[in-house]
Amino acid sequence: MASPAPLPPAEAEPGARLVLAEHLLACESAVACARAMVEWLARRSSAAVACLGPGDGGNGSACLASEGLTGSQQAALARAWDAPASPLSSFRTRPGARWLGADALEGVVIPGGFLAVPLGRAGSPAVALLVVGVPGPLVPQDVAWVASCAGPLMARWVAADARAPRRPEPDRLLRRVINAVSDPVLLTDAEGTLLFANGRAEALLVAGPDASPGRARAVEVNQRLFRETLAQGGGTTVHRREVPLVDPLEGMDLLFELVTTPVLAPDGPSVVVSVLRNVTDLGRATQALGESYRRLRATEREARSERHRLDRVLDSVADPIILTDPAGGMVMMNDPAERLFAWPHEEGPSSEATERRVRANAALFASFLANLLGPVNAGVSRWKSQLTLDEPATGAPVPMEAMANKVLGDGGELTGIVTVFHDRTEVLERARLLERVKEVSSELEARVQSATAELAEQNELLRRQAIQLEQASAAKSQFLANMSHEFRTPLNAILGYTNMLLQNVSGEMTPPQRRNLTRIDSNGRHLLEVINEILDITRIEAGRMPLHLTDFGIPELLQEVMAEMDPIIARSKLTVETHLDEGLPGVWSDRQKVKQIVLNLLSNALKFTHEGGVRVAAEYQSATSTVAISVKDTGIGIDVSNQEKIFEDFQQVDSSPTRAYGGTGLGLSICRRLATMLGGRVSLQSAPGQGSTFTLHFPRRARRT
Repeated sequence: MASPAPLPPAEAEPGARLVLAEHLLACESAVACARAMVEWLARRSSAAVACLGPGDGGNGSACLASEGLTGSQQAALARAWDAPASPLSSFRTRPGARWLGADALEGVVIPGGFLAVPLGRAGSPAVALLVVGVPGPLVPQDVAWVASCAGPLMARWVAADARAPRRPEPDRLLRRVINAVSDPVLLTDAEGTLLFANGRAEALLVAGPDASPGRARAVEVNQRLFRETLAQGGGTTVHRREVPLVDPLEGMDLLFELVTTPVLAPDGPSVVVSVLRNVTDLGRATQALGESYRRLRATEREARSERHRLDRVLDSVADPIILTDPAGGMVMMNDPAERLFAWPHEEGPSSEATERRVRANAALFASFLANLLGPVNAGVSRWKSQLTLDEPATGAPVPMEAMANKVLGDGGELTGIVTVFHDRTEVLERARLLERVKEVSSELEARVQSATAELAEQNELLRRQAIQLEQASAAKSQFLANMSHEFRTPLNAILGYTNMLLQNVSGEMTPPQRRNLTRIDSNGRHLLEVINEILDITRIEAGRMPLHLTDFGIPELLQEVMAEMDPIIARSKLTVETHLDEGLPGVWSDRQKVKQIVLNLLSNALKFTHEGGVRVAAEYQSATSTVAISVKDTGIGIDVSNQEKIFEDFQQVDSSPTRAYGGTGLGLSICRRLATMLGGRVSLQSAPGQGSTFTLHFPRRARRT
C-alpha cells in the first residue's frame, strides 16, 4: 500500500480542513490516516499529539503516530490504552472526549494534562484513541472536527488491517531505520543540495523557521563546510575525509569523518549518500595521544641528554666511580674506572698480564662489595676501606681509598651501590715528603742551634776583644796625650831658651853658634808640630775637641791663611793665587778648624809642588747649601790606588825610611776628622804628574752636635 503524499503547509480555515479531508481519503492504512491526522493537528495547535491504535501482529496497542512526544511517553500511553484499570481503557466503550490531568496516569505522561478522544464509528467501540495535549477540558473545534472525520476511516482501516495483517511501509521502514542510525546520514544531489537527512543530520544541518539566530548561524556554517568538503571528493568512488562542524546547541567544535558514496536513484539522477561519524573524541584522543607521544619523546630526549651530561660529569671526575646493581654487577663506570677495571679494546689486543691484572682488580672490588651485599649486611649502608689495585698496563701498585654507599628506592629496597675511589698515591707521597722535611728540619734546627751557640761564643770573644781594643786604644791615646804633653813642656822651654840665645840675651854669638842654634830651633819647631798633630788626633779620638761655632767670612779667612803662609810661599818660588766666587755668603761654623784644614791643604800643596803654581778657590753651592774651598796644585800627583791610603793615620804615598818628603802622615787624617766634625768632607782629584785638587766641602750653617 502506498502512503499518501506529505501534507502541504497549513492553510486558512476552509482550505486547511479540505486539504486534510482529501489527504485522509487518499490514505490506504490506519497508520497513514493516523499520521495525517496527527501532523495536521500538531501544525494547527502546536501541541503534543498522538494516535493510539492496534499494533503490528495483534500484540497489543501501539502509538501509530505522534508529534512532540518522546518514545517513552508513546510507550506509556500505549500501555495505559491496553491496561483494563487504566483511565484510558474506558475510552474504548464510552463516547465523547474527556480531559485528563497530568496525574491521571501513573507518572506524568504529558505535563499539564491532555484530551483523550475515542475514534471509531458512532455507536461502536472505539478502535483508536486521539491524545492532544491541552491545558483544560475545553475541546478545540479542530480536534472535534478531526475526530468526526477520521473516526469512521480509522474504523474501516483497522478492520481492513485486521483482515490482512498490516506490514510496514517500505519508505517508512527505511526512514525509521535511517533515523535509528546513531550517525548523521544525508542524501544530496550532485551539487550538494540536501534531499534527505535523518534526525542526527537534521540536528546538525537543518534549522526550522522558528530556530534561534545562533542555531541558524551554526547550521549555515555547517552547511557551508559540508558542501565545501563534499565538493572535494570525486563523483564515482567512495571517499573518506574529515569535516569540522559546529554543535548548533552547545556551540562546540566537532570533528566528523565523512564517507560519501555516489549512487544512482531509481529515476536516473545521481545522488550522494553521506555518512558522518563523530570522531571528535577520537580526534581529541589522537591529539592527546600525539601530545603524550611528543612529551614522551621530549622526556626521552631530556633523559638521554641528562644521561649524557651525567656521563660527561662522571668522566670529568678524576676519581674512579662505579655503579653496581644489587647483585654486585657493574652497571656503569667512568673513564678513570675503565682504565682500572676494563681494558680499552680500541688500543689493540690486551696481553695476558694485562687481563690478569684487570681480573685481579675486579676480584678485589667484588670482595670489597661483599661487605654490603647479602641479608647479613642489610643494615650496613656504607663501607669504606683501602685497596691496592694494579695498573693494568704497567702493573704498578695503585693505593686506593674506596667508599661504597647503598642507593635505596622509595620502598627502601636496594637499587644499586655507588663506589668512589680516591687515589692515595699523592697523599702517601706527601706524607713521605713531609716526614723527610721533618727530618731535614730537625737536622737543620740542630745545625742552627750549634751555629748559634758557636756564633754566640764568637760574639762574646769579639766583644771581649773589642773591650780590650777600646781599653788599649784609650791607653794609647792617654799615653800619647801624656807623652805629647811631657814632650811639649820641655820642648817649649828648649825653644824659648834657643830663641833667647838667638836674640843675644847671653851675649853675641859666633856665626857657627848662631847656625847651630838656628838648626836646633828649626828641628824643635818641627818636633812641636808633630807633637801638636798627635795631640789633635788623640783629642779627636777621645772626643775632647769641641766645636766653637761663629759667624765669619771666607775671604777674611783665606786672607789670613795667605798671610801666615807668606814666608813659605816666598821660599817656594811658586805662583799662588786665590779666587773667590761672587756673592760668597758668610758662614756659621768653627772658624779655627776650617782655617786649620785650609792651612794643612795649602802646606801640602806647597810641599809637593816644585814648579807651576797653587790656586786656592772658594765657591758657594746653593743647591746643597754648602761651601767648597779647593786647593789645586801642579805637583807630583797621587795614583788612584793611594788616594784613600793618604787619609789614614801615619800613612804617606812613600812610607819608606828613605822617602823624599817628610811629615808624620797625620795632616790629611786630621783634615778628614775635622771636616767630619763640621758636617762635611774632603775630596781628592789627582793623577800622577798632573797635580792634585783637595776640596773641603762643609755646610754653610753647621749643626751643633
